[in-house]
Amino acid sequence: MSLRKAVVIEDEPDILEVIDYNLQRDGFRVIGARDGEIGVETVRAENPDVVLLDLMLPGLDGIEVCRRLKSDDLTRSIPIIMVSAKGEESDVVLGLGIGADDYVTKPFSPKELMARVNAVLRRAPLQEERPAGERIERAGLVIDVARHEVRVEGEPVVFTATEFRLLHFLARYPGRVFTRDHLLGRVIGDDAVVVDRNIDVHVRAIRKKLSSQRDLIETVRGVGYRFRDID
Repeated sequence: MSLRKAVVIEDEPDILEVIDYNLQRDGFRVIGARDGEIGVETVRAENPDVVLLDLMLPGLDGIEVCRRLKSDDLTRSIPIIMVSAKGEESDVVLGLGIGADDYVTKPFSPKELMARVNAVLRRAPLQEERPAGERIERAGLVIDVARHEVRVEGEPVVFTATEFRLLHFLARYPGRVFTRDHLLGRVIGDDAVVVDRNIDVHVRAIRKKLSSQRDLIETVRGVGYRFRDID
């Protein structure tokens, strides 16, 4: 099983150290960021399972960081827990109102913080992967999420559950490059044997089934894969 991943955006070294220690004890790999701008880029690059976000940061504050992450299709479903010394009701309402999944005030109990992290993860599905009723059409390819159906040149083609998730995820973000590690964590998940070449096997199977539309899945040498942007 792969380690869960957390990005902690916190400018106070002592607080960052405490959060890092407790997350690692609970089986997380932790990536820290000391300001808002770096935090946003780190989340986009690392695609973590959860983000712990300080409200008062140098440069880009926590409110704007949260807004940016929740307005980006690639990061909007990643759970965000705000961790802040600002504990007034209005602060909590503001944080939750812009999309944060939970709000923890400093000073906090490490045990409570970890309980909050695990609670958020239990109730946070990958919403972007299978929104109800979504239908994607690209060239001669149709992906119907509600029906769990793929058609190539009008003909139905049977995909395994993992192949369907992988194809659908790539097709939602044409032109964006995803690393194998990103795809493993986001599409295949922790139940798979964590070998990044698993992705290559699935991509080969998908391309074979796409037949005339196989070139829609492009290999970016040394990086990973992307769905061809045909717009």
